[in-house]
Amino acid sequence: MDLGIAGRCAIVCASSRGLGRACAQSLAAEGVSVVVNGRDAARLKETAEEIRKATGAPITEVVADLCTEEGRDTLLAACPDPDILINNNGGPPPGRFEDWDHAHWLAALEANLLAPALLIRGVVGGMRARRFGRIVNITSAMVKAPHPAMGLSTAARSALTAVCKGLSKEVARDNVTINNLLPERIDTDRQRMMAELRAKTGGVSREQAYAEMAASIAAGRIGTPEEFGAACAFLCSAHASFVSGQNLQIDGGSYSGVF
Repeated sequence: MDLGIAGRCAIVCASSRGLGRACAQSLAAEGVSVVVNGRDAARLKETAEEIRKATGAPITEVVADLCTEEGRDTLLAACPDPDILINNNGGPPPGRFEDWDHAHWLAALEANLLAPALLIRGVVGGMRARRFGRIVNITSAMVKAPHPAMGLSTAARSALTAVCKGLSKEVARDNVTINNLLPERIDTDRQRMMAELRAKTGGVSREQAYAEMAASIAAGRIGTPEEFGAACAFLCSAHASFVSGQNLQIDGGSYSGVF
């Protein structure tokens, strides 16, 4: 299927690796000019070169910290009129409620609520004026299925979800959509970190920890970044113009709720 977005331009945040990179590559494969972003210049350059080589699409590298106003300004200066914005940022580590002080809460909100919300603020007006915009927030399965160890992530990302739900109703008339992707058990560096943490605290091998994670998924396996990226690309397509304000779970059918 031709997604109808060739020639469009996109900003993909935190895209030097993991889910962000998967989204950047899927969009580039559709002929989208992509701005990739990260804080590690060497890693970002390597990622940009690999995506460029694989897709032939124009790829621009922007080294910037999304949690700072300067970083966000730098990113938007590189692509002031994006058609597509993919919000992504590293999530806070798991922990215990009693250990999270004021600084922990502020850091989580800065990274996973304020940074994406302010980037949306910076681009949504132009998208509405041009009558095309696709905004996708990479959040977490914890938004709909909270776990006590992931409270920092749940709080910040649930707040972003609520803000964007309200905004999505206002901008839909201008062909601007806002949706969220909720990953669970995708084979990325973060998932490997979680497996290593489980191995360390549970007294099992890393391989055993990964097997336990796979067994917790209805599909019986860990998801691939490519599957996640493909879902993102569809939400950004011309064909998804009637899909907005939604939470799409990429979890191998594991969520047990109805809504």
